[in-house]
Amino acid sequence: MHEHAFIARQPIVDRDQKIVAYELLFRHDADATNADVTDDLAAGTKVMINALGNMGTQWLLGDKLAFINIAAPMLESDFLELLPPEKVVLEIIETMQPTPELLQRIRELRGQGFRFALDDFEHTPENAVLLEVADYVKLDIQALGAAKTAEMVKLLAKHPAKLIAEKVETQSEFKACKTQDFKFFQGFHFARPETMSAKVINPGHASVLAVLNQVRNNVDIKELESAFKRDVALSFKLLRYINSVGFGLSCEIQSIKHAVSILGYQQLYRWLTLLLVTAGQETTSPALMKTAVTRGRLTELLGQGYLNKGDQDNLFIVGVFSMLDVMLEMPMDAIMEKLLLPEQITDALLTRSGMYGPFLDLAEACEGTDGGRIEELAMALSIEPDKINKSHLTALAWVENLGI
Repeated sequence: MHEHAFIARQPIVDRDQKIVAYELLFRHDADATNADVTDDLAAGTKVMINALGNMGTQWLLGDKLAFINIAAPMLESDFLELLPPEKVVLEIIETMQPTPELLQRIRELRGQGFRFALDDFEHTPENAVLLEVADYVKLDIQALGAAKTAEMVKLLAKHPAKLIAEKVETQSEFKACKTQDFKFFQGFHFARPETMSAKVINPGHASVLAVLNQVRNNVDIKELESAFKRDVALSFKLLRYINSVGFGLSCEIQSIKHAVSILGYQQLYRWLTLLLVTAGQETTSPALMKTAVTRGRLTELLGQGYLNKGDQDNLFIVGVFSMLDVMLEMPMDAIMEKLLLPEQITDALLTRSGMYGPFLDLAEACEGTDGGRIEELAMALSIEPDKINKSHLTALAWVENLGI
């Protein structure tokens, strides 16, 4: 039995790529056999209840939901009733048999306000009865293939459950799913999209105006740093500008705070005014932006207690900028040539090496479902599982509170 379990999460987005929910995975031994089911249940529920209980639901603001994969023993336990039903969608995994007892338990929990999703659903005569108690149905578009997916969507059209396309890995798959009756989408395309051809990234007007107002009002430098942390594009533009040869600096910029202090409020105001001209409404997808900022905050938190404050600031930049290749749709080494960042940051971004690389590796692993990989990286850094879970939930809470 594992005494600890790790939390992984993956965003679920709507048709505008705005995050509406996270799927939370609480056990790195989710594929455990039934032989150890009591211990598995104890470990899974302990982590789930502690994690959500300790954090409250502050990180699940607004209408965001937590999709939680549950096995039969957990469904039958009383632990679930400790969770906030208005915030939780319970995922019935495909191996569960729709027995009368199971259906009765689902109806009881629905009566308490819980919602249910059918994971990797297959439309068989035996499983059809589950559609009567489902609020969401998840279809694995990779396993089904395009033709079978389309067929399933038609079959499910007469049921009120909302459809979620799982394993959406490319832009073309996302577009194809949008032409069908899918309301929500999940997959590497939103959490770890692939690199394509080069494009320009621009911060939105609202972000630039907000920072302009802060500069005009001479807010504290810490508040300004926070504002830049909310917008990856803005941070990228600032560091690129300040590190440019034309600016004539003789020292490397170590952090966003450092950049702001060197530039000075007057020069910063001029630069932001100019930036307004180039700021566009068509920015990076909200899901991608949020994944980047969450990764930055998580990488920073993982370094607490191991690295000093300056290095922790750099970990934030490393985490956020690790997705610049996706946002700019160009190779990371080409981006590094434009940014001229300190060597430790560059090493981490290009090869996941140096002082910061392992922390970035671990933060990225937390976005996936490979618990073994998380465990291996955690052991290499001597980071306790509880610290990883707490840092992960704290990062999610922080980003939700930023309102991005």
